[in-house]
Amino acid sequence: MRRIAIVGAGQSGLQLALGLLAKGYQVTVTTNRSGEEIRAGKVTSSQCMFDASLEIERELGLNFWEESCPPVEGIGLTVPHPEQPGNKLFSWSARLEKVAQSVDQRVKFPRWLEEVERRGGEVRLQDVGVAELEELSASHDLVLLAAGKGEIVNLFTRDAERSRFAQPQRALALSYVTGMTPVEPYSRVAFNLIPGVGEYFVFPALTLSGPCEIMVFEGIPGGPMDCWQGVSSPEQHLERSLEIVNRYLPWEAERCRNIALTDDKGFLSGRFAPTIRKPVLTLPSGRHVFGMGDAVAVNDPITGQGSNNATKCSRIYMDAILARGDQAFSPDWMNATFERFWSYAQHVVAWTNSMLLPPPPHLLKALATAAQSPELAHLIANGFDDPRRFVPWWFDAEQCEKLIERTLPLAA
Repeated sequence: MRRIAIVGAGQSGLQLALGLLAKGYQVTVTTNRSGEEIRAGKVTSSQCMFDASLEIERELGLNFWEESCPPVEGIGLTVPHPEQPGNKLFSWSARLEKVAQSVDQRVKFPRWLEEVERRGGEVRLQDVGVAELEELSASHDLVLLAAGKGEIVNLFTRDAERSRFAQPQRALALSYVTGMTPVEPYSRVAFNLIPGVGEYFVFPALTLSGPCEIMVFEGIPGGPMDCWQGVSSPEQHLERSLEIVNRYLPWEAERCRNIALTDDKGFLSGRFAPTIRKPVLTLPSGRHVFGMGDAVAVNDPITGQGSNNATKCSRIYMDAILARGDQAFSPDWMNATFERFWSYAQHVVAWTNSMLLPPPPHLLKALATAAQSPELAHLIANGFDDPRRFVPWWFDAEQCEKLIERTLPLAA
C-alpha cells in the first residue's frame, strides 16, 4: 500500500491521516508537539464546527465528543445603536437546522494523535524544515504539509490574485471562560457588530475541564478594540475582556458577571493576514510537497470557517488520493485537487473577506431586515454551514433586494 506523510497535527492533517489509515494506507504524521504538550499548552483557536463538517468526522468515526460537547443551536446578530449608547439598533437570532459544536483543540488533537497510532500510523515528534521534507519525500509516495504556522509554511508562494489583503484586518483575542449566563431559549453564537470598533461573539464549547464559553474579540486595527498589546497574564486578559463588553455591550456584560477563565492558558491574542497560497512546493531535489488546510488557505476567524474549511479540504484531498490509485502524485494532480477544493473555498473566502470591510448598503439593509423576517434570519444563520448559500445575493445589491422583497411578505 502507498506511503503518505503528513506534516502537521491539526484538523486537516490528522483527519486525513485517520481517513487514509482506515483505507489501509501507510501513514506517517510529523508534529513538533506531543499530545501531552498540546494538552498542557495554550488555547489555539475557537473552532466552531457546523454540521456538514461534523458529519465528515462522524463518517470517519472521529466524533468522540458528540454527547459531552454542549450544542450550538443557533446564530444571533446584534448591532448596538451608534447614537444611543447601551441600546440596540437591531437584534435577531435563528436556529440552525442542525447543531454546531466546538471542541477545544487541546482536547481533540491529543485524542486524535492517539487514534493515529492505535490505527497503525506512525507519529514522529520532530521539527520539519527543508531537509526533513526531502527525507520524507524520498521515502513516501506523497508528502502533504498541513501546518498553519511556522517558517515552513512561508515556503509556499502567496497567491496575490486570490489574497485580497496583505496585512492583518483584525486584532484578535480569545477568552475561554466558565460561569457565563446562558442565552435563552436556545444556545447560539451571539454575534455583536460594533460599527467602527470591531466584532465580539461568544458561544458554548467543550474544554479540558468541561463545558465553557469562548469569547472572541475582533478589533479593527488602530481602533479601541486593538488593545491587547502588553496584556500578558491571565488576570490582565480577563480584565481587558470585561472592559470591552462593559463599555460597548451591556447585554453581554450582564451575562459575564460571574465569569472566570477556564484555566491559566485559556486565552490568546494575536493577528495575521488572511492568505491564500499556491499549493505546490518544489524542493531543491525537484520533488514536490502538497499544501493543505491552513498551509494554503487561512481565513480570518470572523465567520468561524477555519476548522470547517480544513475539514472539507481534508475530505476532498482524501477522495482524490483514493481515486488516484497507483498513479503518481504529480504537480498537475496536486493543482487539480486544490482547484476542486478552491471551487468551494473561494465562496468561503469571499464571504469572510466581505465581513472585514465596511458593509455596503444592501447588506446593512438585509441584516436589519432579518430582525423582521424569520425566513431571512434563518437563511443567514444556516449559511454558516455552507457559505455557498450566500451566492449571489450577499454580493449583488439587485439580488439582495429581490431576496428582501421575497422574504418580507412572510414576515408580515
